[in-house]
Amino acid sequence: MIRFEQVTKRYPDGTTAVDGLSFEVAEGELVTLVGPSGCGKTTTMMMVNRLVEPTSGRVLVDGRDIAGVDPVALRRKIGYVIQQVGLFPHRTVLDNTATVPALLGWKKAAARARAAELLELVGLDPAVHGPRYPAQLSGGQRQRVGVARALAADPPVLLMDEPFGAVDPVVRERLQNEFLALQATVRKTVLLVTHDIEEAVRMGDRMAVYGQGRIEQFDTPATVLASPATPYVADFVGGDRALKRLAVTPVTAEDLDPLPAGTTEAATDPAGPTDPSGPTDPAGLTDPTGLTDPTDPAGPAGTPATRARTVPLGGSLKDALALLLQDDSGRLTVTDAGGRPLGTLTPAGVHRALRRATA
Repeated sequence: MIRFEQVTKRYPDGTTAVDGLSFEVAEGELVTLVGPSGCGKTTTMMMVNRLVEPTSGRVLVDGRDIAGVDPVALRRKIGYVIQQVGLFPHRTVLDNTATVPALLGWKKAAARARAAELLELVGLDPAVHGPRYPAQLSGGQRQRVGVARALAADPPVLLMDEPFGAVDPVVRERLQNEFLALQATVRKTVLLVTHDIEEAVRMGDRMAVYGQGRIEQFDTPATVLASPATPYVADFVGGDRALKRLAVTPVTAEDLDPLPAGTTEAATDPAGPTDPSGPTDPAGLTDPTGLTDPTDPAGPAGTPATRARTVPLGGSLKDALALLLQDDSGRLTVTDAGGRPLGTLTPAGVHRALRRATA
């Protein structure tokens, strides 16, 4: 869907922002661009919607060289989400969300109906939040509106520049979860710029690790963490990269120990069975809305810390280990999608899984 062919951006003062960049993003893929400030990742993203023009090389979107496309028409077909959100303060949330459809000539009723649909999709009640103004929303709510506005005209490509960087860590994690759930539904081709390696690992189908103006490694997060291509990448992802791999390594059946004798009933949990299929809660350890912190010892609101702890098959080892560290028994029950126990996971099982994944 997006292809860079030997793209270089050199400014008049001689500064080279990107140099000979070549890579491709498949349709429906979420690729994170990660690296230190000034490495060229934002410049790369801005060349996709021609906010920055390359000095040489070609950028193609859906097989078409965008140098021959009117910039305004191009930008109206590409969603754009930035850290500062950029909502119009004098327009309501509903009108902000309907901006691009209105610019494309949609009838007002159709544009507002689409806006209401998108607000609901990102978890905002259009009847409650639609009439409000941006100043009346929290930072996390404004960020959701920014995502809804970017998706309003159903663009095939979505560009996101540090989209979750302006909110606190707890809200950031919730927004990440919600966006992953949304992406599972809408399947846009996404370029997401971040300087946070953990966000890049968590969000990306693949990730591009930038040096100075060049991509040092472009691969899946699991591969980058297991086999850094260069000493620079190894240093950038950190000496704790084996721990970071926990977030992208699922619990599998071969990691499990047998169930204790007499365990035949479905695993019980006061919060109810969990659904491991939804990215809103990758490990299925909290409530299905994704609005609780899986590392909170108290669990979901109103749930005692001593509740039965389970993890679904396919959940991340990171969330499983977080629960193991909170449980005196030293083991978790692993369940299938219906909540039926399949086996138990121990710290030794986590170690086996991580060593197998690394190998």
